[in-house]
Amino acid sequence: MSISLDRRYADRLEEFSESHPFLIDLVMAAMLMACATLGSALTLPGADPPDQDNVGVALMGVSCLALLKHRAHPRTALVITALCTIVAVSLGYLVTPLLLAPVMGGLYWLSTQTDRNTTRVYGLTTIGATTLAAVFTDSMDHFSLLIRTIGPVFWLLLPLAAGKATQVRRAYLKSVQARAEHAERTREEEARLRVAEERMRIARDLHDVVAHHLALANAQAGTAAHLTRVDPEQAHRILTDLTATTSSALRELKATVGVLRQPDDPEAPLAPTPGLHQLSDLVAACESAGLTVTMTTEGPPGPLDPGVDLTAYRIVQEALTNVSKHADADAARIRLAYRESHLTITVTDDGGGTTAPPTSVFDNCRGFGLIGMRERAQSVGGALSAGHRPEGGFEVTTDLPLRPRPRIPQLEGGPTP
Repeated sequence: MSISLDRRYADRLEEFSESHPFLIDLVMAAMLMACATLGSALTLPGADPPDQDNVGVALMGVSCLALLKHRAHPRTALVITALCTIVAVSLGYLVTPLLLAPVMGGLYWLSTQTDRNTTRVYGLTTIGATTLAAVFTDSMDHFSLLIRTIGPVFWLLLPLAAGKATQVRRAYLKSVQARAEHAERTREEEARLRVAEERMRIARDLHDVVAHHLALANAQAGTAAHLTRVDPEQAHRILTDLTATTSSALRELKATVGVLRQPDDPEAPLAPTPGLHQLSDLVAACESAGLTVTMTTEGPPGPLDPGVDLTAYRIVQEALTNVSKHADADAARIRLAYRESHLTITVTDDGGGTTAPPTSVFDNCRGFGLIGMRERAQSVGGALSAGHRPEGGFEVTTDLPLRPRPRIPQLEGGPTP
C-alpha cells in the first residue's frame, strides 16, 4: 500500500515538474543553496573556520545558479558546479554532504539526461577531482586518508546511481505507454478490419441471394409468359414455382440482413444457414426455370465446417445463376468430389454463350459474381478458377478444405500472402 502511494506521489510530482519546469528548478536551486550555505559554515570541533567566509557563499551561489540551466546544458552546469565545489574545498571548507549538495544535484541531473558513456566520463572526472581536493585540503587533516577518500566518493556516487535508476524508470514508463498506445491502435485497426470483412461478407450474401433469385424469377416469369397461350397448365405450375422462388428470396434476405439486428430483438429466430444439403432445392428451382441440372458425387461425403458448407453452397448457387443469366445452355452439371482433406466442386455447361461479361470478369467492374466466388473460396483457405472450356461452354472449379484455414489479411502496400 505504501509503495503504491509513493509511486502515486512520485508520478504527481513528475507531472507537476513537467508542467512547471522553471519553478521546480528555482525551488531546487534555493534548497541546494541553503544546504551549501549551511555546509560552508560547518567546521570540526576546535577548528577555525576559513578566512574567506563570503567567498564560499559566493561560490555556492554561482554553482546553484548554473544548475538552473541543467535541462538545456547538463554538462556545462555540472562542470561549473564541480569547479566551484573544488575551489571551495581547496580553500579549506569542510567536505560534508551539505557542501557537496550542489555538485550532487548536478551529477543526478546529468545522469538522468545523458547516456552511460557521458555519465561515466563526466561523473568519474568530477568524483576524482573532488576526492583529490578533499585529500589535500587542510580541513581534513584530522581524518585518515581512507576516510578522506571514501567519504566524497560515496556521497558523489549516490546521485549517479539514483539518476540512472530514474532514467531506467522513465524509459520503462515510456515503453509501457508506447505498448499501450500500440495495443490501442492495433485494436482499432483490427476492429476496422473486422467491420470491413463483415461488410464485405454481407455484400456478397446480398449479391448471391438477390442475383440468384431474381435471375430465376425472371426466367420463370418469361417462360410462363411464353406458355400462357400454348400450355396454360404448365404456365400455372411455373407461376406457382415463381411464388416459391420469391418466398425463398425473402427468407434468405431476412436471414442475411438479420445479422444487423440487436441481440435483444424480440423477432422470431432466423432460418438455418444454407448448405450443400439444400442443393436439391436449388436444383429444383433451376429446373423450374428451364435449366436441367445434373449432380454427381464422388467419394464418401465428409463432415464440413459450417463456414465451408455455406461457401460451397453460395459458389454453386452463383455458378448456376451465371449459367441462367449469361450462357446459351439448357443444361448444367455439378460434380462434388470429396477427398481426405478437401472438397472439389465443378460446375460446367455446354452453352455456346459465356457465363461471364464480355471482358474479363476480374477486370470488369460489372462482373462481381465471379469476384465474389473467388473471395469466398479464399476466405476459408480455398481457391477458385473459372474460364471457357476448349470443347465449348464454361467451367467453374473450386477446391475447398473440409476445415477452414483462415486467410492472412493482406496489408496495404505489402506482398500478397
